[in-house]
Parts: sequence; structure tokens; C-alpha cells
Amino acid sequence: MRPKINNREIELIKKVLDSKILTEGEITHKFEQKVARYVKARYAIATTSATTSLHAALESLGVKGKKVLVSDFTFPATVLTIDLAGGIPVLVDVDKETMNVTREIVEESVDNSTKFILPVSLFGNPLEEDFYKIRKQGIRILEDAATNLGTKIGNKNTGTLADITCFSFHPRKIITTGEGGMITTNDNKLADKCRSYKMFGKVGSEFVNAGTNYKISDILSAIGLAQMEKIEGIIKKRVIQAKIYDELLSKIDFIHTQKPVKNARHTYQSYVCYVTRPKLRDKIRDRLAKQNVETQIGTYALHCLPAFRKYRKIGNVENSEFLYKNAISLPLHEELTVKDQEFICNTIRKM
Repeated sequence: MRPKINNREIELIKKVLDSKILTEGEITHKFEQKVARYVKARYAIATTSATTSLHAALESLGVKGKKVLVSDFTFPATVLTIDLAGGIPVLVDVDKETMNVTREIVEESVDNSTKFILPVSLFGNPLEEDFYKIRKQGIRILEDAATNLGTKIGNKNTGTLADITCFSFHPRKIITTGEGGMITTNDNKLADKCRSYKMFGKVGSEFVNAGTNYKISDILSAIGLAQMEKIEGIIKKRVIQAKIYDELLSKIDFIHTQKPVKNARHTYQSYVCYVTRPKLRDKIRDRLAKQNVETQIGTYALHCLPAFRKYRKIGNVENSEFLYKNAISLPLHEELTVKDQEFICNTIRKM
């Protein structure tokens, strides 16, 4: 991934520096408003990262001492934040094709004590709209949509369907601020709690709640404002590039691509596919690396990592483990050419 950066970011950063207000100023508030309008949420709260967004949101939901069902196929930060908030993570499997947790998986995993779910929508592929009906069972949903700013199900935006949603602005995401995150919600009480938590527990001028310092710099918010001006163009280009990969990889019988959710806009934050031949994924990565082509794994099956083996898991989470061992994320960025994509796919085909 290579972020799309130009003079607009520099221009807005200079305005911040000239203003001498470098944190939680007008620019950060404008950035929050811009994201809220974009996803059509009532409230947006900027933080230092998606990790701190998740932690603030979990604290605001009050998960301490309570079970939180969470996707096993995810980056470690998702579960680490549940620990930080005092919750009890319970790992559940994902669908092999979409790579996301589904309503069916969750409903097979819940019991009367389940009050919170932390699903992860991965790589620009949104959760199915049907998933959010779980809220009618009195279960609150905090969506880790770190990779999914700009995704839609029909005309509904990721960022408004869960009780609370968290996005990332890491350099590998659709848009970036370097490091940064955003919480979106339509619940004014949750919004107030998150805003208080990220500012040492302040409400107005009084310190009334538990909290810490998760405030984002206005310099980073300036980059975010400039990036938001480009987001639709970035997504459009990535969708075109993804279709090229789809066509090229369809000719390779041992590669399966991530299945987009029906009636949805997949934004392709990452282009992830999986290898069906055992132990071939890492050989493909090594071959591409020798050709100066960087790849990544999709993400992690947490139950396979030493730090998370102690956690309870429901079932054998076999899809998560399969994807951890066989998924590969191919280059996808503004500077990638069709010739580059053909070279990458031809290298894979020769394995």
C-alpha cells in the first residue's frame, strides 16, 4: 500500500501550524464532522488510532466482567482492547468465503449471558445487512471496521448500522492520517461517553469519569481532511484494480478470491485471496519477494497465537485457521499498473 499524498495535505498542515493550535482544535472538529456526514452518522469522535477508538468504545459500553463474542480472524488489537476494558473475549469463527463473521455463526454461539458482540468487517468487505438484526435480541454491536471506511450495504453506510463503529487511518487503510482512528455512532449517550473517555474523563470543564488521553493531533486531522476530499476517487481506482485481479486470478485454479457480500460496495482496502494447495501460500510470498513484490498474510487466527491460546473459543474455528495459513494480500495502491498486476499474477501462475 502507498498512500495518495499531494500538496493539499501540506497546505492544510501549514494552516494548522500557522494557527498555533495543534490538538483538539477547529481542524479536528471539521474532520469529525466530515467523516460523520460521509457515513451519515450523527456523531464522530476522532482518536489516536483504531485501537484506542475500540478501547474507548468498549469502556463506554461497559463490558467489564462481561463476555464479548469476537471474530477470531482479526488483528490482535481487536481482542487486546477487550482485555484493556476488562471484558472477557470469546473467539468465534468466520465465513471462509467472505472472511467475515456471520449472523448464523453468532447465533450458534450466543447464550442468555451474551450482551456484546465485536464483529470485524475485513478488507473493505462489509458485514451482511442481516447481521445487524442481532441487535433486536438485546445484544449490542461494536463493529471493528478499521479497514472499511466507505463500504456500503445497499444505500446504508458502514458506520451507522452497529451501535458503535470504529475506523482506522493507518497508512495501509483507504485514507490515512499516519496514525489515527474514528468512532461513529447515532447514540448521543455513547458519543458523550467516548468523547469524555478520550479526554481524561472530562465533561465540560469537570473531571467526572474514568478516562485517558486519546486526543488526535490537529496536524493528523489536517491530513485526514485532505484525504477525505479524495476518498471516492481512491475507492473507484481500487475497485477497478480489483476487477483486473479478479480476471487474472480466475485463470489460476488454486487461487480463490474473497467473496464480496451481496448488494454491497466492497472498497478493497486490501485485495485478499486464498491458496487452496497446502503450504503453497508462503512459497508464493517468497517467490514474489525475490521479485521485489511485497505481500502480506490476510490477518491472524488469534487462537493460533501464543498470547491468545488461553481464551475461550467456540467450536474449532477452522475457517479462521485455514485463512490464517493460506490467505495472501496482494499489492493494491495508486501507483500500481496493469503491467504490475499481470507480472504478479503470472509469477503466481508459474508456481
